[in-house]
Amino acid sequence: MLPGIWQQISMGNPILYMVNAFRYGFIGVSDIDIQLAFLMTGGFIVILALFSLFLLHKGVGIKQ
Repeated sequence: MLPGIWQQISMGNPILYMVNAFRYGFIGVSDIDIQLAFLMTGGFIVILALFSLFLLHKGVGIKQ
């Protein structure tokens, strides 16, 4: 329902994939392929976990 460019921008939102996987689990219908939804959700989890480990290793926000 979003116009042109906003559809492409929304594809970068991890919540979109989680909501579609949840919807598929309840009613069996999804706007996005369910395999893509799981792949993207897993990808976001891995990227954010690695970023968190990087920040912990660097010591950002840790008081001495």
